[in-house]
Amino acid sequence: MSIQPTGLRAWLLTDTPTSRHHARMAAYYQAWLSLKSNHMAMFGLGILLLLVILAAFAPILAPAAPDFQILDLRLTPPVWVSDRDPNIDGFILGSDSLGRDILSRLLYGSRITLYIVALVALIAPIAGLFVGTVAGYTGGWIDIILMRITDIFLAFPRLVLALAFVAALGAGIENAVLAISLTAWPPYARIARAETLTIRNSDYIHAVRLQGAGFIRIITKHIWPLCISSLVVRVTLDMAGIILAAAGLGFLGLGAQPPMAEWGAMISEGRRFILDHWWVATMPGLAIFTVSLAFNLLGDGMRDVLDPKEGKS
Repeated sequence: MSIQPTGLRAWLLTDTPTSRHHARMAAYYQAWLSLKSNHMAMFGLGILLLLVILAAFAPILAPAAPDFQILDLRLTPPVWVSDRDPNIDGFILGSDSLGRDILSRLLYGSRITLYIVALVALIAPIAGLFVGTVAGYTGGWIDIILMRITDIFLAFPRLVLALAFVAALGAGIENAVLAISLTAWPPYARIARAETLTIRNSDYIHAVRLQGAGFIRIITKHIWPLCISSLVVRVTLDMAGIILAAAGLGFLGLGAQPPMAEWGAMISEGRRFILDHWWVATMPGLAIFTVSLAFNLLGDGMRDVLDPKEGKS
């Protein structure tokens, strides 16, 4: 005898929604259940939630300020209690060439990473969605011009193009965000255009047009919602690349500037000591690897849930 769900769960699992809002909430809950069944995706989501918590409470969790220097304890290996000075707690992940605690710099650096990821995830998909839907819906010479511009951006490697933009705009975290966004939007434009081409000749689009809906309303109210799921999947999968691009700019000194704690810049500093003092570059490298892996795991799970082309075996 099976147990039937009751209460809110029964309301969300019903096959006969009573309103548009009810149907939307039921669809969200079904997507969450599907994502929840993917253990690797949940593992990635857990890592990202932990990263957000660590970034939010960095001032409380960090043993010291990210730029606090103890020159007598430079390049200290990872220890719990310092054997050089019993009055000073040891560096759990070691210290860098200026005696700064690597753990504290990693915690504060997570804020910069999330800042860059959040801004790029807002700017690039929206720009790509607008360009792609306009090109796909209007067609003709507008489509040709917009897609040729997109092809020009796609012809260059992302990091090389970001370097060119940062060199023109100047070093700094804001310019790095803008440069990464300018190089990240073309794939979203391609996806949005492909989705729009399959939608624009649908019967319901013709019906909406006959009812007097304008160009802007058709795109924003009837085409954009159908493109969102594909873009969300692509955004989640692209987060690892965005983190690596930001770390690459920081490694070259074109991202966050000293004394800000940024993971790529920390690796750049540690490369001088990679043979004798491995922890200086290894710890931020492991942080980048872990967060990138978490985004990839979550992106795979989101693709299984949101991509309509993914069939269930």
